[in-house]
Amino acid sequence: MKGSAAMAEVIEPYAEALMSLAQDANLVDQFGEDAASILDVMASSEELSSLVMSPVFEAAQKKAVLRQIFEGQLQGNMVNFLLLLVDRKREAYIPGICKRYQALMRELKKIVLAEVTATVDLSDGQRQAIEQKVKAMTGAEAVELEASINPDLIGGVIIKVGSQVFDASLSGQLRRMALNFSAS
Repeated sequence: MKGSAAMAEVIEPYAEALMSLAQDANLVDQFGEDAASILDVMASSEELSSLVMSPVFEAAQKKAVLRQIFEGQLQGNMVNFLLLLVDRKREAYIPGICKRYQALMRELKKIVLAEVTATVDLSDGQRQAIEQKVKAMTGAEAVELEASINPDLIGGVIIKVGSQVFDASLSGQLRRMALNFSAS
């Protein structure tokens, strides 16, 4: 708990500063796309994540690698922000800052994040139906779906919006039925 509170104390001000910079430059959406790209690249490259997080490599080496990967791919201010994080020895917080920036962007744009777990890939029609259901439940202007697959659900979906969980999976229904039988 103490570690996560300390992380939040570091992540929050940097994410807010990034949002402020994005708003001043009218680049909120571009920075959101850049944050998603950074998260994707770091998640798909264990070597990059290890290098950036490692205390063995010097700041100059880390900055050179980040420039090589991201210059021309990201907005210039975002690249400079990453380099600043390295200078301040905050590179370990890059993923957390990017995720928090995305959350701030969703709040600003009144977008709700819905984490959907299904047994198979969702069709476009299913995605639209889930988005409409979440909009109706939350009153949000837009919905961002983050889908994952879990074949153990047997069928149906689990939708998580914030702290609310809507379990429409077969395994969830079976679990509820078992609890009802054991309570009787």
